[in-house]
Amino acid sequence: MRSAPTLLALLALCACGSLPHDGPSQQSISREAKHDQANYAVVDLDYGVTQTIAAHPPASLIGLANESSVAPTDLIGAGDQVALSVFEAGGGGLFQRSMTPDIDAESSDMGASLESSSAGASPMLPKLVVDSDGDVAVPFAGSVHVAGLRPAQAAEVIRRALRGRAVDPQVTVTVLQSHANAVTVIGEVQHAGHFPLSAHNDRLIDALAAAGGPTKPVADLSVAVYRGALHAEAPLSLVMSDSAQNIRLAPEDQVRILDRPKKYNVFGAFGKVDQNLIEYDNPTLADAISHAGGLDTYSAASASVLVFRFERPEVAAALGVTIPSAAKGVPIIYRLNFRKPDRLFVANNFDIQSDDLLYVPRSDITEAMKFFNLVDSVTQIGYNARVSTAAVP
Repeated sequence: MRSAPTLLALLALCACGSLPHDGPSQQSISREAKHDQANYAVVDLDYGVTQTIAAHPPASLIGLANESSVAPTDLIGAGDQVALSVFEAGGGGLFQRSMTPDIDAESSDMGASLESSSAGASPMLPKLVVDSDGDVAVPFAGSVHVAGLRPAQAAEVIRRALRGRAVDPQVTVTVLQSHANAVTVIGEVQHAGHFPLSAHNDRLIDALAAAGGPTKPVADLSVAVYRGALHAEAPLSLVMSDSAQNIRLAPEDQVRILDRPKKYNVFGAFGKVDQNLIEYDNPTLADAISHAGGLDTYSAASASVLVFRFERPEVAAALGVTIPSAAKGVPIIYRLNFRKPDRLFVANNFDIQSDDLLYVPRSDITEAMKFFNLVDSVTQIGYNARVSTAAVP
């Protein structure tokens, strides 16, 4: 029994390496980051770093804007519905004569009920549909190819087709409905559907407004634009705040408003460990620390407030990080020394992003206290055992 205290002390020393922890220590994080084979980088947060990050916002939709169609949005396409108005000089013209009660059956079969008019007026042929070949059937002119033309250009083609039949015809073409020059908006909107593009060059927010606006908070939504084989996505909050993201839409674009709740996780020496939803735009690190109940006064290593993030490669490059990118991005640990007064301003200038992980390790003194409490517990057991043995006759 005389060797019992020594054995118990040795047992306590062996147990030191297996003390319970709620995450890596600040020493192990720094040590592994300096290793030649390190698969993450540690970046100390200061005001310059926050400015560098802010100078490289996500550019998803801006990249798609470079692929925007430069073609006009009023070209006639297959399936469009158009209406024709024909003006003739003087009375007794071809279209005026066709208005009489003895209109022949052949003209009727060509598709159009002509509105009664006085001499020189403009009988209208409503809702002529452009067929799959891009043609419309015009009375007395037959099939006329109009696909790919603007309304004024289509009117000129039809006028030439009627020359020699009608009396100095003048033609106007009105597009009543167009699928070729429309975009589709679906997802988390009030009214999903097809929405025509105007010659005003409608943009993303215009289409969203036409669909009645979103059905959920902007912070929870992303917008994805599909254009042929191209695809880009960005947070809707970014589109609302950055005019460069409000790209011009192209005919036949598909806009999807997606439910993408943003969240971050909190571990370590905080007032509480939790998963938190990002419920408003651009929450800062200071906001996140406050929401987590602040740092644990008695155990937090306040010199190492850490944010684990898969950073975008362009941001990592701007910060001088050379770690290879993983599938989700470049793994970076942002470290803030909360003991320095000026770093509180930095915390209020560093935005939390979706899927960030906030972690504060326990201080060295806290880990030492764990060890000494364990040693004290083990030696107390040994002492009690010796006392009990000595009391036995």
